[in-house]
Amino acid sequence: MILLQTEENLREYDEFIKSSEKCNFAQSKMWANLKDNWKNEIVVSRDENGKINGSMSILIRKVPFFKNTLMYAPRGPVCDVHDKKVLFELFNSTKELAKKYKAYVLKIDPDIKIDDEEFKSIVKEYGFKIQKPTKNFEGIQPRFVFRLNVENKTEDEIFAAFHNKTRYNVRVALKNNVTVTIGNRDDLKRFHEIMVETGTRDEFVIRNLAYFEKMYDMMAPTDNLRLYLAHYEGNVVAGTIAIKYGDKVWYLYGASSNSSRNVMPNYLLQWEMIKWAIEEKCRIYDFRGVSGDLSEDNPLYGLYRFKKGFSGEFTEFIGDIDLVYSPLMKLVIDKGERVYRNLRRKVMLRRK
Repeated sequence: MILLQTEENLREYDEFIKSSEKCNFAQSKMWANLKDNWKNEIVVSRDENGKINGSMSILIRKVPFFKNTLMYAPRGPVCDVHDKKVLFELFNSTKELAKKYKAYVLKIDPDIKIDDEEFKSIVKEYGFKIQKPTKNFEGIQPRFVFRLNVENKTEDEIFAAFHNKTRYNVRVALKNNVTVTIGNRDDLKRFHEIMVETGTRDEFVIRNLAYFEKMYDMMAPTDNLRLYLAHYEGNVVAGTIAIKYGDKVWYLYGASSNSSRNVMPNYLLQWEMIKWAIEEKCRIYDFRGVSGDLSEDNPLYGLYRFKKGFSGEFTEFIGDIDLVYSPLMKLVIDKGERVYRNLRRKVMLRRK
């Protein structure tokens, strides 16, 4: 069924998500509210007692130049992912939404590991197509992550499990009097400046300041978001944004200045975010994305090596899964997107 989004129902939905093993901030209502140009609908399944036992928050966006829409459930569904009855109820409800919004496809990228053959069998039976495995960051959500289990562990136990080089680098930061503070909204401007510096150095696109301000306004007042800032010799030299939701903390964004990288502020920032997860009695600290291409000549290998040093579990998710409602429209739109990406790539190459 499609959830009527009243204050009471959304509170019930939020409580269900937070209590689930598959809890993910991307399935929260607060995350949906952050997404401009997307409409949000929530579908739920209920048990015989009327309690929610499965859900999916779906973002819906109109495709430029077409009457059709794309439906996307980031890290959904949230439920017992081997309960075929619940899954089919959720998927049946999305069919209603597809008709209402003229959707040509439903995309999901669930919190499910690549080797879960039972789930694969269920979604294939329903008609989903599991996309071919990728190695880098081709999907909307990262396919490969590091996850650190912090449940019922002390800071000393967690720290002792780090790679010796990682422990050393945390101590280097402390020895050089690097300090970490939790920033406020006004500090976002400096954080964004460093983000731009990082994006220029590492060649990736940066969201505008307004996006981070909106995110902060929606999540920081309820302590679901923290802005961490690393200071060295009176200057902010690095920063991160972490999100806490349910039993997990995620490292969402990171930025570091070109200067003072030798005093290892990024290592201390990670340690402070991990300590937040421990303090909040969370189960998982999620380092988010890395490349699945583990060859040392991969330009992204340094990111993998950095996160690996904290001794989390290297995790590969099942990736993107599509339920196609209009094959012809998907063919046309996919071709248009490829043409657009190629043109954009050519423009970027000309600018270099």
